[in-house]
Amino acid sequence: MTLKEILNQAREEGWALPHFNISDAVTLVGILEAAKELKSPVMIGTSEGERRFIGAKQAVLMIKEYREEYKLPIFLNADHHKSVGVAQEALDAGYDSIHIDLSVHNLEENISGTKEIVAYAKLKNNDISVEGEVGYLVTESSKIYKEVIEIPKESLTKPEEAARFVQETGVDRFAPAVGNLHGIATNVKKLDIARIESIRSLIGNTAMVLHGGSGTPDDQIKAAIGAGINNIHINTEIRVAYAWALRTFLANSPEETTPYKILAPAIEAVRAKSMEKINLFGSVDRA
Repeated sequence: MTLKEILNQAREEGWALPHFNISDAVTLVGILEAAKELKSPVMIGTSEGERRFIGAKQAVLMIKEYREEYKLPIFLNADHHKSVGVAQEALDAGYDSIHIDLSVHNLEENISGTKEIVAYAKLKNNDISVEGEVGYLVTESSKIYKEVIEIPKESLTKPEEAARFVQETGVDRFAPAVGNLHGIATNVKKLDIARIESIRSLIGNTAMVLHGGSGTPDDQIKAAIGAGINNIHINTEIRVAYAWALRTFLANSPEETTPYKILAPAIEAVRAKSMEKINLFGSVDRA
């Protein structure tokens, strides 16, 4: 199945496709072990920084091999690529999907650049999925913030702008700003469910993506899916699980030097966190 077909299925059946970011092969193994065990389709994302670290072509080849071995719908997404040039680089490397994030620009420039990437992607392969974004998330990094993060109303997506953007660009996926943020702050996230419903009513069958899913209460995640979200991104919670397991092991076994022994608890922690999210999103047995 193509990514578009799976997202259509998610929309029709009322569940969300999980999207997990990776920086290395260790994280990838933990995520895919969870997906395999629960028979879930999955998107694997790399930001610009993660892509540079792991290698674009290397990421493409790893996903290809695991897709064939695990017999699962696994898709590689270039997440939050913030210029036409870097987005084209990811597509040239063989990514299945691109998130062109020009949300810092005005709407006209955002539409223009996104249209350029849609055309570029579809010329390469019509099955490539393109995501665009209107509105902006007030945090950039997937980390733990030790302060309250306020979300100004002007950062939120205006439903009428979402409708225009989707119509004029032809994107396959749309990412709104609806009270979500990257990372985890000291205050509890509060999604604007009514705004999600309003946007969904105006963008037809276009898939809708929730970024910054980490730290969002389960009841809000379920409400967001019910309101029209079909794809949810998780990064910070995966990173925290990985880092905590690694630090704990090294603190308890400071003399250990064998990498596969040191990293085994991190793989297990990532697997467990991924399984938790797959169950929450309702994607079990959807592969």
